[in-house]
Amino acid sequence: MEYILPFILVFTLVFAILQKTKLLGDSTRQINAIIGLVTGLILIAFPFARDVVVLLMPFLAVSAVVLLVFMLLYGFVWGKGNGDVLHFGVKIALGIIIGLGVVTMVLFATGWWDPIYDFLFNRADAGQIWINVFMVVIIAVAIITVITTKDKTSSSSE
Repeated sequence: MEYILPFILVFTLVFAILQKTKLLGDSTRQINAIIGLVTGLILIAFPFARDVVVLLMPFLAVSAVVLLVFMLLYGFVWGKGNGDVLHFGVKIALGIIIGLGVVTMVLFATGWWDPIYDFLFNRADAGQIWINVFMVVIIAVAIITVITTKDKTSSSSE
């Protein structure tokens, strides 16, 4: 498994990239296969390079699954099948909720939920920190509201 799977992965990736980009020309399937084969063999010949690939693959698999879950949920809200049933603001809110839900579930599944929750809420100064965050958000919303309202009123008066 330490040799065969990284070899197949690198061979397939290099071959597919060369085929798709047509870097060596249009009818060079055999040459692309040879380059992919040599690159795969070189990968398994060097333990450090092979170990890097083997260590990165679980991260790739988990990232792909998380992205798939997010895109499925995102498609339920923004998909073309539902037409314009939902208002734009509702779609934005649902997209944010879905994103937060996916992040929360990833944290929960990896075991990082409890340490982060304790850091954010179970500290002696957590209340004061959240009050400060809340005040900064209110000030930012007020500034954005003033700027966007000022631009609309100045452009309508002209």
